[in-house]
Amino acid sequence: MEIKNNTAIITGGASGLGEATARLLNKLGAKVAILDRDIARGLKVADEISGLAINCDITNEDSVITAFDEINKILGPARIIVNCAGIIKSRRMINKEGLMPLNDFKQVIDVNLTGTFNVMQKGANSIMSLDTQNNSTERGIIINTASVAAYEGQIGQTAYSASKGGIIALTLPAARELASFGIRVMAIAPGLVNTPMFAKLSNEAKEQLVKGVPYPKRLANPNEFAKLVVHIIENEMLNGEVIRLDGALRMQAK
Repeated sequence: MEIKNNTAIITGGASGLGEATARLLNKLGAKVAILDRDIARGLKVADEISGLAINCDITNEDSVITAFDEINKILGPARIIVNCAGIIKSRRMINKEGLMPLNDFKQVIDVNLTGTFNVMQKGANSIMSLDTQNNSTERGIIINTASVAAYEGQIGQTAYSASKGGIIALTLPAARELASFGIRVMAIAPGLVNTPMFAKLSNEAKEQLVKGVPYPKRLANPNEFAKLVVHIIENEMLNGEVIRLDGALRMQAK
C-alpha cells in the first residue's frame, strides 16, 4: 500500500513509538491523525507535522467512533491504522503487600488488548467501504503493537504479558477474517526500546537490561519501530504475522 496522500491513524501518537511513527509517516506524505489521552503533547506533535490530534479514550466505544467521524471529515477516511497506545503495570500476583488488586489486571487488559481491538474493529468497519487503490485489491492495513513480554514475560508482568499475548493471538484470525475485504492485519513485538518508559531508569539499570540483547547491544530507537511500520505498509505480502524487533533478545525470568 502507498503511504503518500493516505490518512493514517496512530493511537498513542503523542510520544514514544507512536510519535516516531506519526512523524515518519508524515514525512513520507501521509495525512496523520493522533489519538491520545495526553492531548497537550498530542497537539504539539500534530502542530509540528501539520496533522490532527484528538483526545480519545481507546477503551470507550463512543470516544473512538467520535474520533473516527472527526478524522473522516477533516482528513478523509483512514486506510492505515497503527495501534501504539498502551500501559504497563509491573507487580507480582502476590507480594508482601498482599494480592494484586484485580482492577489493576483489568485495567491493563482493558487498555492494551480491549482498546486495541476497539480501534481495530472501528477502523476495519470504516476501511471496508473504501475503494481499492492503484490496480490493487488492498483497501487498508492495521498494525498492532505487541511485546516480547508476550513470549517471555518476566516476574511481575502477568497482566502486561497477558494483554500483549492477546494481541498476538488475535493477529492471524483477524487477518483471515478481514482478508476478503482487502485489509491486512500485522503486529510488531518490540523488545527494549528507548521510550519515555525507560527514561525513569538509572543508567546502571539500562546497562543491565542491555546486557541481555545479543546484537546490537543497545536499546532500540523508536524510529526503528517506525521504519518497520513503513515496510509493513508497503509490502503487501506481509499479513497475519507478528514480527519481533528485539536484537535477538530473550527475556530472563527477572
